[in-house]
Amino acid sequence: MVAFAQNDEVQNKRIVQLTGVIFTPDSSSVIPGVHVYVPIGGRGTTTNPYGFFSMPVLEGDSVIFSAVGFKRQYYIVPEHDEDNSLKLIFTMQEDVTFLSEVEVFPYPTEEMFKSALISMQLPDQRNYDNLDAWVSASYMKEDYQRMTPEIAKQKYYEQMMGRQYQDDYILPANNLLNPFAWASFIKSLKNNKK
Repeated sequence: MVAFAQNDEVQNKRIVQLTGVIFTPDSSSVIPGVHVYVPIGGRGTTTNPYGFFSMPVLEGDSVIFSAVGFKRQYYIVPEHDEDNSLKLIFTMQEDVTFLSEVEVFPYPTEEMFKSALISMQLPDQRNYDNLDAWVSASYMKEDYQRMTPEIAKQKYYEQMMGRQYQDDYILPANNLLNPFAWASFIKSLKNNKK
């Protein structure tokens, strides 16, 4: 009997389209991503990037507004005789929690920390030392002086390989579609007639 009584009560309530915009407390900016929901009805929505939302509710429903960084707020949809829509401009209060400062030190004194940091070796420090020696200016100068003319031919070889690739896999340009080729062809025909 109780379930039927609740059903009759819900059926007597009017459906209202609740639309609105949610602002910060100073009304200077909107709040995107606010969860707007009716917990009993199991329905809800989220505000868009402009703080706008729209959802159907029943008269008398309790609507909850919640967002990260803001206090959860409640709104009860009032009964009204107007059309089946209700427009709302809603402001949410900020929920700010300040945490006390925590300093974490692995060493009891600052001097011990500095000495440990200065004497620290990286796991692959030997590789970095070898790299520094290899990239040094004197080594690069010696390597440049040992360079043979054979290495200079490498660039020419690579250019020829690129040209060979173009000849094998890329279609040559069609000169029948080239307007400059047509202009020179017509000019040569005119010169031959004279």
